[in-house]
Amino acid sequence: MIKFLLNIDRRIIFILVLLALIIPLKSQIFNMPVKPTSTVEKIYKKIESLSQGSIFLLSSDYDPQSRAELYPMHIALLRHCFRKNIKVISMTHWIYGVGIAEEALKKASAEYNKKDGEDYVFLGWKPGFAMLIIGMGQDLYSAYPTDYYGKNTRDIPMLKNVASLRDIDYMIDLAAGATIEPWIIYGSDVYKFEMGAGCTAISAPDMYPFMQTKQLNGLLGGMKGAADYETLLEKGTLVGENLTLEEKTNLAREAMRPLTAVHLLIIILVIMCNILYLLTREKK
Repeated sequence: MIKFLLNIDRRIIFILVLLALIIPLKSQIFNMPVKPTSTVEKIYKKIESLSQGSIFLLSSDYDPQSRAELYPMHIALLRHCFRKNIKVISMTHWIYGVGIAEEALKKASAEYNKKDGEDYVFLGWKPGFAMLIIGMGQDLYSAYPTDYYGKNTRDIPMLKNVASLRDIDYMIDLAAGATIEPWIIYGSDVYKFEMGAGCTAISAPDMYPFMQTKQLNGLLGGMKGAADYETLLEKGTLVGENLTLEEKTNLAREAMRPLTAVHLLIIILVIMCNILYLLTREKK
């Protein structure tokens, strides 16, 4: 038996992983409670504290490869803002992220009947990165003469009183790469606006020093961070408020079930392999 387990066909392990992914997706197995972390709560409370009409800047700096982790938090943040009637400026430094940013904005705005130019603006992508951030801090209209759809930014009602980054009330960068640091260095530190961030799980540990220095007020880390935010958003729903089917869709919390199952399977396999190794060593 031990010999069989040590020489098991790797395809069997692949099948086990596949089942660990499919079964929780199709059922409520591994539907564990989500306890939001303090770093996520800080972002939620900050957006909750913003008054109606406040300006929120969302930079979605990721591409399809990181969509699984960052898109759920993207949608959750937009839903929170639109629910609170907060004005959203959306942009991206990643040219491959333009389609995702536009998709998320259209999806969330449709759920709350928000209008382009009045409740949100999509600036799209422009080259420049650090220089673009500096330009936005000096004069938003010069940095972006037109929005993504070619409309003159000076004529957009929502941007009437937003001349630069100094006029925004809060900003979050959703990053798959090294874009959070430039936003801090050339943006929030210079133009004095409060900032939070969302990133992939592998990048999250690198962001904690910025939490300690108060350069970031909060952090959404990977799928768990998105699931935490969805939980807070659901708890903050007004009593008796009728949510649409789309609003009830929690992308991150749905994904946490197969993630939990696969992680548990890997832990079991690692423990089992170590036990088998010790048993065979004893025999030798």
